[in-house]
Amino acid sequence: MAVFRRVVLPVAWLAIGAVATTALVKLAFFPDATEAAVVGAGAEPTGALTEPQIAVERGTIVNELDLPATVMNDPAIALPVYKPGTVVDVFFARGQVVEAGAIVASVRQDVPQEDGSTFALWSEILAPGTGTLSELTLASGQAVAPGDTVGAIAPATYRIQGSIAPADRYRLVSEPSEASIRITGGPAPFTCTGLKLETPLAGLAGASEGEAAAPTTTTVRCPVPAGNRVFPGLGATMTIAGGRAEDVLVVPMTAVIGTAEAGVVFVPGADGLPEERAVVLGLNDGSSIEVREGLEEGESIFEFVPAEEMPAEADAETAEAEG
Repeated sequence: MAVFRRVVLPVAWLAIGAVATTALVKLAFFPDATEAAVVGAGAEPTGALTEPQIAVERGTIVNELDLPATVMNDPAIALPVYKPGTVVDVFFARGQVVEAGAIVASVRQDVPQEDGSTFALWSEILAPGTGTLSELTLASGQAVAPGDTVGAIAPATYRIQGSIAPADRYRLVSEPSEASIRITGGPAPFTCTGLKLETPLAGLAGASEGEAAAPTTTTVRCPVPAGNRVFPGLGATMTIAGGRAEDVLVVPMTAVIGTAEAGVVFVPGADGLPEERAVVLGLNDGSSIEVREGLEEGESIFEFVPAEEMPAEADAETAEAEG
């Protein structure tokens, strides 16, 4: 028994360690050829990426443009002088309310006569609008001349004003005349008519030739109808109806290059690869767009513009922005 523990058992453990070491070396540096072939074959890609396609369907496009806006006072009205002379009487003070046509002051002009006497020619300074006299610089004995501005009238009326990006003008198929207004924390939505879109004209003073022009923004405004209680500075949402198209061919905007009038979609060619197709576009709602010409109902198109077309589109948009 002592011989077994001292001789046989240590030799057996040495033999087991040698076998294990040999196996590890073989696995690490000399893999089985069959295994390597199987692993290598498994590393080969077995699938192919395919671009998703969709069928052209009919639908309805409701084009509504929501713009952030603000409640603002209508601009003050200048109080002008039309005839020369000397102010005799001033009938109102700053801060008082005047009606359109009210006599704010009387003016006398002494006209010399041939016999050396003078003839008093009277005129009046009239309020051109209704509101509060926010400025008034008239005083008795003051000389005035045509073209002088001697005060300002702040009307008790308000406007809703926002701005629209140039690209969003394409979503308006016609010049709008009204908008729906939602005042933040205010009364129920109401409609304002007399909507105006104003874009600054070129040739601003101080701009040098060749100087890069500032981005042009169109101002959108409309008067708050009487009976709606608002305050200057309130936030609002101005919704402009750009049009509605029912039972028309509709595709996702992700499938189209272009968003107005002329565009391009991609259909499967004879070899299954994307093939360009020119289309005529209509209304869009920001996610889907109407196709008026160039496609048939049920026809297959690629849901997304192929990747190789994206750089060209991006370059065109960049060039357009820089131009």
